[in-house]
Formats: sequence, structure tokens, C-alpha cells
Amino acid sequence: MAEPGLPAVELYTDGACSGNPGPGGWAFLLRHPASGKHLERWGGEAETTNNRMELRAVIEGLSALTRRSRVEVYSDSQYVLKGLDEWLEGWKAKGWKTAGKQPVKNIELWKALDALRADHALTYHWVRGHNEHPENERCDALAVMARERVARGLDPSGDDALD
Repeated sequence: MAEPGLPAVELYTDGACSGNPGPGGWAFLLRHPASGKHLERWGGEAETTNNRMELRAVIEGLSALTRRSRVEVYSDSQYVLKGLDEWLEGWKAKGWKTAGKQPVKNIELWKALDALRADHALTYHWVRGHNEHPENERCDALAVMARERVARGLDPSGDDALD
């Protein structure tokens, strides 16, 4: 349910991994439509999985917000979106266990995302990856760049705030 008076922002995210596990990258694009301003940020890890990078992209994007907001979250990751919209409450009710009574994978990231979710009013949107969606393509390019930098032993992180 929308909360009146909250700033509205759009959050586009993506993760990339070479090998699973292997070097990975994440990226987000955060846009404030009312002002036209946006922020891009990216980073990576040397030994990770694609699911972890998809989660990190959303966590980093929500963490960049400085106040409670209405956030339209766009991702090509069914894992992230179904986790947020369908599975998370059940996992918590079962003591962070899956329906199969197994521990939730990436639990520390899901717990961080759950805490951030409580700070904002989120709406989720799935976008088909590699399907010429401009913001998804941009996040993919940044996540791949971060992944490649990690693979070469370079600092993968960066940001770019544009007006």
C-alpha cells in the first residue's frame, strides 16, 4: 500500500557471476523521477554466486537511500523478487528454514534485505534480462565490469551520481 508523502524512487538492479561460485559483480541504478537525479553504484566479490550478487545489488541500492521512500524495485532475478514477495515471511515464521526444513541459503543477506524492506514501502517488478530494457542493460554492464575487475584483481567498486 502506498504511503502518501514519501518520496518515490526507482531501483534497478543486477548481478553477474563467472562460475558459480566465482568472481562476481553487482550494480544498481537509483532514480528519483521528480528531480531527474540518479545514482549508479557497483562492486563485487572474488568468490561468490550469482544469487548473492543479485541480493547484494538490491541491498546496496536500498542502503543508499537516506530516508524512508516508496521504492519501485526492478530486477531480472526471480530468486530475489519471489524471496521478497512470497518466501520471506514463511522463512521467518519457520525460523529461517525453507519449506523443505533446510536452512535458507544466503541467510545473512536475506536478513539484511528484510531489515531494509521494513524501512521502505517496496513494490516489485520483474524485467526480462538481456531483453533491451535500458536500465537493466545498464546495470548488467556495470555488474559485468565489476566482475571483470574482480577477476583481474582490481578494485571493483565505484559510483556515479548524475544530475
